Amino acid sequence: MARRFALTFPGDTGGHAEQDVVVVEATGTRGPGGHPVYTDPSGIVQAEISDLGEVRMLASGGHQSPRNPVHAEPLD
Repeated sequence: MARRFALTFPGDTGGHAEQDVVVVEATGTRGPGGHPVYTDPSGIVQAEISDLGEVRMLASGGHQSPRNPVHAEPLD
């Protein structure tokens, strides 16, 4: 399993905004589905990524509704 992933998120709905790319790194913990949890340096973006590349975004704080990425690319 990769130690880092690049998560690509869609731009704003209804616009032609560029996609956002966030690099996340393994935390050494497991999420609710039993797969590794990855986070960005700020700790705000958290994702559980399966060995099949399936991504489940995890809320890192109250009142957060994380968007799902359109792509998860392993970096190493």
